[in-house]
Amino acid sequence: MYNFFQQKMSIYAVFSISDIEKEFPHFDKKNLVYWQKKGYIQKIRNNYYSFSTTPKDEAFLYLASNKIYSPSYISFESALAYYNVIPEGVYTLTAVSTLKTNTFSTPLGNFTYKHLKPTLFFGYKLIRSQTQLFKMAELEKTILDYMYLNHKLTSSDDFEALRWNKEVLKQLNLNLLANYQILFNSKALNNRVTHFLTYLNA
Repeated sequence: MYNFFQQKMSIYAVFSISDIEKEFPHFDKKNLVYWQKKGYIQKIRNNYYSFSTTPKDEAFLYLASNKIYSPSYISFESALAYYNVIPEGVYTLTAVSTLKTNTFSTPLGNFTYKHLKPTLFFGYKLIRSQTQLFKMAELEKTILDYMYLNHKLTSSDDFEALRWNKEVLKQLNLNLLANYQILFNSKALNNRVTHFLTYLNA
């Protein structure tokens, strides 16, 4: 039974109870408890699992983040690390979701989700990993998401203190940044963007 299950479900880096029931309509959930004890599968959070043999690399963590709290996409510090704006070593994976702000402590690490209203759920791209795709904010949207929810950024000096990699930031598409900025429709964000551009051009 397990071998057939693994064969059918191996297309998923992370699979849910509902994913299982699509493939196995009469699946006995007791199997999941037994297979966890045997070390075949790992529970990530309630109703979400992965095979123990699946490599738990960065791409897997991005897929897991998207899957266990959906809809969501990677942003904030995790996306900044992905784009090398900040050094790697971000131990909590941070994401945007239209659901309420939430944090999950899992065997894989901590997953944090910050709420944005549905009209701001845009500006991400789909990146392929094995048989699946994960959602990662574009760099321009990452910067805006970060500024939108960080109210303490009130001067160019505040951006300087973040010690972001300016060489990477100079690759920003400023037209795209401006277009996305309009969609936020936020005076506070507009002020922060002004300070950010002053910092960037200093």
